[in-house]
Amino acid sequence: MQTTLDNPAEVRVRRGERSDIAALTRVFYRAVREGAGPEYSSEQRAAWAPAPPEVEAWDKRLTPQTVFVAELDGAVIGFMSVKADGYIDLAFVDPDHIGHGVAQLLYDRLETHAREQAMERLYSDASARARILFERQGWVVEEEQTRLLRGVELHNYRMSKQLAGQH
Repeated sequence: MQTTLDNPAEVRVRRGERSDIAALTRVFYRAVREGAGPEYSSEQRAAWAPAPPEVEAWDKRLTPQTVFVAELDGAVIGFMSVKADGYIDLAFVDPDHIGHGVAQLLYDRLETHAREQAMERLYSDASARARILFERQGWVVEEEQTRLLRGVELHNYRMSKQLAGQH
């Protein structure tokens, strides 16, 4: 079942748990390989995610972060993670649910958390798709970046949003 902005109540956003990590790796892989186009070529997507990440590696990566998970009918359909300094490390939605408000629900919960934790700003190295979401939330692009990953150039955007002093 797909979600719509008209009925986001079907989607439950909650704090992630270690038991979610395998599902998060699957969402990430599908989101990159199937959902990241047309902004990234098939060659770029294959370099970005040649295989689903190793669960153990992602356990180490995500354990120090705060992770928010979106579920629909008990299945993980998206997630976002933020480090204690306000860096949004990962933000992905399953391709079957892109464009239905899932990323917005996750972002809203993450920004509320950031404000509760008195973070002064949020920042990220955002993909082309994440850039669209973040700009709608008042983020600004600081610079376009190009990096080499597995011999392939990928572009993203260093972006940020000031939270301190804002309500």
